[in-house]
Amino acid sequence: MSISHIEHIGIAVKSIDEAIKYYEQVLGLKCYNIEEVKDQKVKTAFFKVGQTKIELLESTDPEGPIGKFLEKKGEGIHHIAFAVKGIEDQLKQSESKGVQLIDKAPRKGAEGLDIAFLHPKSTFGVLTEFCEDKKLK
Repeated sequence: MSISHIEHIGIAVKSIDEAIKYYEQVLGLKCYNIEEVKDQKVKTAFFKVGQTKIELLESTDPEGPIGKFLEKKGEGIHHIAFAVKGIEDQLKQSESKGVQLIDKAPRKGAEGLDIAFLHPKSTFGVLTEFCEDKKLK
């Protein structure tokens, strides 16, 4: 495994605008990017805390993954993302060790990263994301 750091922690929220106020006005963080990822039916907002980011996730469609998560579990931590090198190899290694993959191949995520998810049934209940910034190669 080639994990360099926690890339971000994803937090599902009903209202990005309301959540941004908390992170900026209470915690003193600064939102540096808001982006919609249409194929994932989500709007995202990012904050930096050291090398790690907080990613707020607001559903743009109740049938999307975040919409379903909010309906079932409410607001809160949705996933943890690890920065990796060689995302394709990381997926193959994980699968070879019995981990159920949600994504067999990487896809494009927010901030131009290649992303892929591991199923929480195989990761002790934690939705796990691998992220690779191909621009850093």
